Amino acid sequence: MSVTSDLIRGNTDTIILGQLLVHDSYGYEINKSISNISGGLYELKEATLYTAFKRLEEAGYISSYWGDETTGARRKYYTITPLGRQAHARMLEEWNTSKEIIDKLVNIVTDEKGANL
Repeated sequence: MSVTSDLIRGNTDTIILGQLLVHDSYGYEINKSISNISGGLYELKEATLYTAFKRLEEAGYISSYWGDETTGARRKYYTITPLGRQAHARMLEEWNTSKEIIDKLVNIVTDEKGANL
């Protein structure tokens, strides 16, 4: 079973910023990490990932620089900014609140008369 992108779409920025809290990284590595952490159940589409990078960079949450690889293709690395760290903390708080509300809404148990228990 895979996770539908609709369920996670609104949290893409939070997920990417969380990855960049660990260390600077580039697109493929971030996507591979997300896939590994999710046990292969979720992977960002490349277009979604790079659109998010652009949005986060324009907001001042991340900045980018070119790596100086001696072998292979040159990679564009992303790093989280202090503003991005603040945004991630806020987004994480919003996620936790949303998660609590959704848990309550989808786990409603009713008795035979239809009353909430």
